[in-house]
Amino acid sequence: MKTTKKLLTVLLLIFLSSALFAQGFGIRAGVNFQNINGKDFNGDQLENTLVTGFHAGVNYEMPVGTDLYFQPGLLFSTKGGKIESVVNVENSNEELLVTKLALSYIELPLNFMFKPLLGSGHMLLGFGPYIAYAMGGKGTERDYVLEFESELTADRKSTDPLYLKAFDAGANFIIGYELASMLSLQLNAQLGLLDIYSTYPNDDKIAWKNTGYGLSLGYRF
Repeated sequence: MKTTKKLLTVLLLIFLSSALFAQGFGIRAGVNFQNINGKDFNGDQLENTLVTGFHAGVNYEMPVGTDLYFQPGLLFSTKGGKIESVVNVENSNEELLVTKLALSYIELPLNFMFKPLLGSGHMLLGFGPYIAYAMGGKGTERDYVLEFESELTADRKSTDPLYLKAFDAGANFIIGYELASMLSLQLNAQLGLLDIYSTYPNDDKIAWKNTGYGLSLGYRF
């Protein structure tokens, strides 16, 4: 994982150094409201709660048609969720298990933006895929008798039940407005399409996917 982090850092520096000298370079930052959707140990839909995080990064906008732009970017984004599930324990009893996840990702959005003129500025309508790699995170599980923490890792050497897959991918949906001053406000919705839970024996019913939305401010140079 250390090698991957170094490679991602180098790519980020290359992206920043090249974009800073190019017209169409933009910056963006804002708040995330994230959770984990999917199925629990019993195959039932997860009962979860939103957690608050943030995102910040850069993008570059290239025209590809009338009012249509391709907008790749590079973001640091925090995600996670608070998951409640009922698990079977000894003597056929059931207990409530609460899992809190705080995850950090380097994310590459590849969005297409439709920007029709609206008033003195432009309306923003966007969609596209994203790919992401987990730079780290922490998970805490609590039930009535147990509490423990675990560092997330990028390999499967650990037997910790909080182990997650490092790679994630999904879809972005964007709506917003860009002022004539090039300052913009946008609402971002994100749907994770990959199961980030690394299954262990007898855990094949579990599926965890990142989902959420965010609100951000941006500026284009």
